[in-house]
Amino acid sequence: MADMYRVTREIDFCYGHRLLNYDGKCKYLHGHNGKAVITLESNELDHRGMLVDFSDIKKVVSRWIDENLDHRMILHKDDPILPYLQEQGEPLYIVDINPTAENIAKLIFEFVHESGFPVIEVVLWETPQSYATYRKEEG
Repeated sequence: MADMYRVTREIDFCYGHRLLNYDGKCKYLHGHNGKAVITLESNELDHRGMLVDFSDIKKVVSRWIDENLDHRMILHKDDPILPYLQEQGEPLYIVDINPTAENIAKLIFEFVHESGFPVIEVVLWETPQSYATYRKEEG
């Protein structure tokens, strides 16, 4: 069996959202103190003996989350309140899918992957008791 190394970085951020086509409290605008838990994996280490320097994850991923998701409303492109919020200059991140915890975890996963990190999983803690996980299927 080959050696396998994993590193994980947690990134705290605050965001708001609401869910469309949903019959529950989350159909209203509300916010979360979220935490993204990003796990990278490789069977090789670099010349420093590291899978990835934690500061590299912070520089790239934390910055992207800070600039795009932190203290923003994450809303579906068809949300009827979007024009008003845009008119008011509110900070928004607009998505093509319902902004559920599952879909936000996938959004972060895709950014980390596109940034060249060997990501295997992103967990998004929406509350201290509830989280969603996204990982790619092997193969």
